[in-house]
Amino acid sequence: MDNTDIISKTITFVKGQLENAEGGHDWFHIERVYKNALLIAKEEVCNLQVVQLSALLHDIADSKFHNGDETIGPKIARQFLESEKVPDAIINHVVLIIENISFKGGNFDKKFHSAELDVVQDADRLDAIGAIGIARAFNYGGFKNRALYDPEIAPNTNMTIDEYKNSQAPTLNHFYEKLLLLKDKMNTSTGKKIAKERHRFMENFLAQFYAEWEGEK
Repeated sequence: MDNTDIISKTITFVKGQLENAEGGHDWFHIERVYKNALLIAKEEVCNLQVVQLSALLHDIADSKFHNGDETIGPKIARQFLESEKVPDAIINHVVLIIENISFKGGNFDKKFHSAELDVVQDADRLDAIGAIGIARAFNYGGFKNRALYDPEIAPNTNMTIDEYKNSQAPTLNHFYEKLLLLKDKMNTSTGKKIAKERHRFMENFLAQFYAEWEGEK
């Protein structure tokens, strides 16, 4: 099977799996990450097929929507790729990327490293910041019925993985607990460049948010 064929089949599979997904983790999120990954990969030495498949399958079953179970996504991805007779080396690499891509509160060390993981992780993180990142944060906060902001609840930037996964804090706290931290966690030169601009956009948004909250504007 040539690469164009497997990518086309993967896109069809992912669209079907995510047909009723929450708006911030739906097919359009996957499509944006895929485009980001292709852009970043142009400047990196990497296996493009691994990058493409990982970007398309990285959120095939996000643990947030499966009671925190982080094994479901890699399992579904592996089963699909095996059914399409993708070589074992490619499958194993894609699964390792899916297992290691998540932020998880930012307080853990990756157990796996590769140029392809760097590309896809940056691509995914870019979709969590900037204008779309802001929209996704509040969309998910609404999905979980969280407050927009509560001045009495301070952000917690030292959460354990379990605390991060189970947090019910207001959406604005998420900016300090994840979104504003991502700029300095980017892996690639392209990712860092784009993240810098999107980070600045979020800072401007927060300044406007607080001014409006206090009735200053």
